[in-house]
Amino acid sequence: MSKRILAAACAAATALTLSACISPNASGGSSSKDGKLTVMASFYPLQYLAEKIGGEHVSVSSLTPDGAEPHDLELSPKMVDSLSSADAVVYLAGFQSAVDEAIEQQAPKTVIDVSPAADLIEAGTDANHPAEDEEEATDEAQSGETEAHDHDHEGHEHEGHEHHHDMSADPHFWLDPTRMAHAATLVGDKLAEADSAHADVYKANAKALADELNTLSDTLVTKTSSCKVKTFVTAHTAFGYLADRTGLTQVGISGLDPESSPSPARLAEIAQIAKEQGVTTIFTEALIDPKVAQTLADDLGITTAVLDPIESQTDASKDYAATMNSNIDALTKALDCQ
Repeated sequence: MSKRILAAACAAATALTLSACISPNASGGSSSKDGKLTVMASFYPLQYLAEKIGGEHVSVSSLTPDGAEPHDLELSPKMVDSLSSADAVVYLAGFQSAVDEAIEQQAPKTVIDVSPAADLIEAGTDANHPAEDEEEATDEAQSGETEAHDHDHEGHEHEGHEHHHDMSADPHFWLDPTRMAHAATLVGDKLAEADSAHADVYKANAKALADELNTLSDTLVTKTSSCKVKTFVTAHTAFGYLADRTGLTQVGISGLDPESSPSPARLAEIAQIAKEQGVTTIFTEALIDPKVAQTLADDLGITTAVLDPIESQTDASKDYAATMNSNIDALTKALDCQ
């Protein structure tokens, strides 16, 4: 009798050990201890999407720390290893090479690339205008031919900096809330596939978020539709998609890379554009040293204000939507919108 009890106990212990090794995710659920889907986002706007769509069923963390610049993110070995245990990773392919490489190495269970939904535009272009290279822009500045400048001028982003990897497109899609809405739908669909038990919740949350983002886009367009000034000068050309959505013209001091340094010819060109277009404000950013922008504004006798590219969350009290509304207010004030 005692031998049979001992055998039964051993069998039970073995079964318990084996069951503990089987991940609940094998049946479409979560592998986290609290039953939530573990989601890693590559940077803040994607973290926002995952949190809003996943709600109480997900545990979301960002690979890019709050207040950090995402363009040149470097991942520690620990962060790279953590991807292998994540249920899902949300990222923008081509934007952060360290993330691309880590995903390829660790092969997370579910990889969600939002770029197909973001409808990215080639760097230096909008829907209708080709890119201009630095030599052409400099020649135009010297000859006074600034009339045809579009809102990107991306020929300047690589002055001494070559860390945009292989991304030929402008990555900053999230500054157009309509594109963010498209990304929300994609993330909702992919989370539903990763965690079928809560698929209806993810899809419903994604639809509600997409509706909110489309309303935000309508607000952006409506409030900037009657601006007396149609050109805005930014610290770096992160706002091309916002410009496309509103019909405004963006002029960036630096290119897509916020760390690139503008040449004297570039600054002269911007000063000329600002005077011709009646620009009254140079926009700075929280994560970029405002010295160049402030000096330019002082030289022109105009003011500065903050326009947040929302690449990272710099104020924990303001999420993506709140920051976009602050951007709308800053634009309407600077551009004298009625």
